[in-house]
Amino acid sequence: MTITPEQTAWFQETFKALVENVEQVVLGKRHVIELAFTAMLAEGHLLLEDFPGTGKTSLARAMGQSVQGTSNRIQFTPDLLPGDVTGITVYDQKRGEFEFHPGPIFSNIVLADEINRASPKTQSALLEVMEEGQVTVDGVTRPVGAPFLVVATQNPVEQAGTYRLPEAQLDRFLLKTSLGYPDHAATVRILEGSAQVRREVNPVVAPDAVVAMSAFARSVYLNPLVLDYISRIVDATRHAAQVRLGVSVRGALALTRASRAWAAAHGRGYVTPDDVKALAEPVLAHRLILDPEAEFDGVTAGAVIGQVMLDVTPPSQRESV
Repeated sequence: MTITPEQTAWFQETFKALVENVEQVVLGKRHVIELAFTAMLAEGHLLLEDFPGTGKTSLARAMGQSVQGTSNRIQFTPDLLPGDVTGITVYDQKRGEFEFHPGPIFSNIVLADEINRASPKTQSALLEVMEEGQVTVDGVTRPVGAPFLVVATQNPVEQAGTYRLPEAQLDRFLLKTSLGYPDHAATVRILEGSAQVRREVNPVVAPDAVVAMSAFARSVYLNPLVLDYISRIVDATRHAAQVRLGVSVRGALALTRASRAWAAAHGRGYVTPDDVKALAEPVLAHRLILDPEAEFDGVTAGAVIGQVMLDVTPPSQRESV
């Protein structure tokens, strides 16, 4: 069933309200906020990689406050254990039975702060829950509920005492983006209002509304020509000269889901090639593994995706609508 015009209008209006709510905290970064909510509504997860002090944690916290659900923050450190994330089973002597104590992962929005500071064993505790939306502890599987979003942050400049995220975990993040430093006008606004900085925002929607929006996003129409375009883009990454490992099928599915949510957020019940172009780099770049020689020469994954988008011919707008 295809999304109706009324549903599309409600989706666009609610999406705009969410973005503007977070903009009260994170100034001058509307595009990044739109990408973040696209990840949520496409039922994916978000990785923020940026320098210290750019607002990564503020963005994640404001997103959690905008949805009237539960949110938790996990500060990843080298001594953090998997049980500290997923929860543990404790024996209750009075009742004579084991009782499960859920960890902070049982929340609608989870901020995994400085995720690359935890050991690989602890990072692996997130693999199942990010893919399946459930946690298995002592042989018992428990769902974490919906909506469920992991917003992870990492600092690209401080590598001492950190562990590089494995490719299998990077592939589970729908989007990877960065905030960057604000422009001059936004910086002046931040400094002017430094005495009255808003650190909290009011809720905009309930969790049920987010679940409904995700369902609407799944019903956005995707023309076979656009699907063919996505497939050709993914295939081109696998044959690029500088790439050792291209985008997986999971990456192609991620681009499809994100494009649907992006189209609905902009008031359309169908996906256009421009939607795919807008999301190709944040969805696909972090999934590439470059050749060591290419990395040594300064080639970036974003540049490879940019070249792929130039080489792969999109269908015409008239044909794909």
